[in-house]
Amino acid sequence: MLPWNRVLRPLAALLLAAAAATLPTAAAHATTAADATASSSGWNDYRCRPSAAHPRPVVLVHGTLGNSVDNWLALAPYLTVRGYCVFSVDYGQLPGVPLFNGLGPIDASAGQLAAFVDKVLAATGAAEADLVGHSQGGMMPRYYLKFLGGAVKVNALVGIAPDNHGTTLGGLTRLLPYFPGAEDLISAATPGLADQIVGSDFLTELNKGGDTVPGVRYTVIATRYDEVVTPWRTQFLSGSNVHNVLLQDLCPLDLSEHLAIGLLDRIAFHEVANALDPAHATATTCASVLS
Repeated sequence: MLPWNRVLRPLAALLLAAAAATLPTAAAHATTAADATASSSGWNDYRCRPSAAHPRPVVLVHGTLGNSVDNWLALAPYLTVRGYCVFSVDYGQLPGVPLFNGLGPIDASAGQLAAFVDKVLAATGAAEADLVGHSQGGMMPRYYLKFLGGAVKVNALVGIAPDNHGTTLGGLTRLLPYFPGAEDLISAATPGLADQIVGSDFLTELNKGGDTVPGVRYTVIATRYDEVVTPWRTQFLSGSNVHNVLLQDLCPLDLSEHLAIGLLDRIAFHEVANALDPAHATATTCASVLS
């Protein structure tokens, strides 16, 4: 008989390692230092008031194992310098696990997002916000929109490499049935990760009855080189007010994978800006890396 405990622990660790590709190298600074970095870079400034040109605040939603600063060290300044009021949320914290967020149950994380959006709207005086999320952060807000009343408070959701229909993590999760108890172990330790596996109860509920809700504009920006949300086509949404974009259709030379598309790819960022302000959109090309 196989020593299951010895087998399951490495499997769970391997799943977490695969999901860890959704954030940059772990930050070594404390939460207070992270907050200072954000505010000094022009975002999470609750004195900011949206302009006539950009009347809605932008809420950035990090990915699995990310946090409100490290995920956005490039995109947040990119948007603030263009005149947006930008805010970033932390969600899905587990007790005793600092900095690495997005591991709690995703329905509970959506409740945290709802409270944060209310806080931002109250501070800025805006009636609606726009949401931009990476990986889990591009999918989780759909629960808020669909089940927690977010549709009346959100104008647009932009998902960068979102796992809208789950992920097989390159087929790794298909091994779970061969290890009795493995799925239960992962669900108990990191429910936010288990919720993202193809066919999970959470994703079944989220996608039942259609991908979208009326009144919200949806944009999905994917890369064919995504090694985390696989197959990459499952990121795309169906429904009205949906714009699905493959990064390589905009610039065939762009080799960004799951991490880079959300953290440093200015071609993807240009398309985010287009999604936030479609009335003034300009063509996204390889040259957008210089914009």
